[in-house]
Amino acid sequence: MTKHNDDLYPTLDHLDRDGAIRETAEGVDGETRAAFFRKAGLAGGGLVAGGALLGGLPSVAAAKPSAKRDVKILNFALTLEFLEAAFYVEARDSGALSGRTLDFAKLVADHETTHVQFLQKALGSAAVKSPQFDFKGTTKNQGTFQQTALTLENTGVRAYLGQAAKLTPKSLKAAASIVTIEARHSALIADIIGGDINATTPDGPFDRGSSMAQILKEVTATGFIVG
Repeated sequence: MTKHNDDLYPTLDHLDRDGAIRETAEGVDGETRAAFFRKAGLAGGGLVAGGALLGGLPSVAAAKPSAKRDVKILNFALTLEFLEAAFYVEARDSGALSGRTLDFAKLVADHETTHVQFLQKALGSAAVKSPQFDFKGTTKNQGTFQQTALTLENTGVRAYLGQAAKLTPKSLKAAASIVTIEARHSALIADIIGGDINATTPDGPFDRGSSMAQILKEVTATGFIVG
């Protein structure tokens, strides 16, 4: 019995679980975007037959960095920085932290607040407003704070790295100056926690980026953003 095409070939949903293909297409306008999906065999989330996907991927080059795209990406980064700044300020002032963990919270609260101010200045009137946050008690227990901080810092690294190739050179330079600090934060809190040395490099010898869609999905799942 011959299988239906749906059983033979993966759909866009299967291939694009983290939203990277759709995210690339967002940077392509009008008919060019439609052509990208047609060539890749992805129109309407349709089927990918044989080498159709690979044959269509060179169209990704059409999604070139632009000032308009920079604004979208930098506002995405700003939203994450708002979250981190609020998290660390609340933890710093909670009275629940001590020792190196408190020192870490003080340092990073200052860094993340500075990142917010830097991105707001870069974006000017295009900057988004800060959401409202509820950190669900994660700032009021030292152990919980440590693990949450480690997760947030590693998420920040993946978020910046995932957008790096989509930025214009000027914005890339600014983003790169932040992502290296996020990585140092991650290594520092991993050291403070102690235990598994591999926690300092969770992805091994190479950091990996994640799409905007995947990062937003993870952040939404925390329930930290409430309005």
